[in-house]
Amino acid sequence: MAYVRAAEREEQIVAAAIRVLSEVGVPATTLRAVAAEAGIPLGTLHYVFPSKDKLLHAVIAGVTRDISDALAAEGELDRGMEHALRQGLTAFWGKLVEGHVGLQLMQYELATYSVRSEVEGGLARLQYDRYSSVVTRFCERAAQAAGERCAVGFDTLGRLALAQIDGLILQYVANPDPERARRDLHHALDMLVLFADPRAVPRGATGRSA
Repeated sequence: MAYVRAAEREEQIVAAAIRVLSEVGVPATTLRAVAAEAGIPLGTLHYVFPSKDKLLHAVIAGVTRDISDALAAEGELDRGMEHALRQGLTAFWGKLVEGHVGLQLMQYELATYSVRSEVEGGLARLQYDRYSSVVTRFCERAAQAAGERCAVGFDTLGRLALAQIDGLILQYVANPDPERARRDLHHALDMLVLFADPRAVPRGATGRSA
């Protein structure tokens, strides 16, 4: 077997785990199934991820990176918070939600799995802390790049943005109607922009960041 660097092997396993989790769900996913999907011996997977819990933590980190990349791909930060929110979250929806019901359902299952089984490390808390932090940092960078202030704390904006998108995703999972979901997403973004009320910062002032 050709040598594979540790980081590449980890990425390979996490990608395989996401595919398996999205297809069969969290309870039915086994390390053996992930190893088979990744095309590696089970012993190799155990060496990289000794437990399912450690693998699930890595899956959350991988999904968080994907969300961050999707937001950043279309969000021209120097054009301000409104533009960044609208473009970034619309791009996220198109890349990671629309047509990816299994991927989204898997993330809700991860949260409920953690809460019900009390997985060591608080997987559900980690999951939502990371998701809201991604949106918070994205909005804060956009405001700073455009010289704007936000009417509310960026952390509050991040949590409420996540709550809105989370609710829309649940409705989409229950009834995958792309046209309706897109309309609702645009309305949700209208509300977020009104709530944030981004305005240019007078020279010498600073935008809110708490």
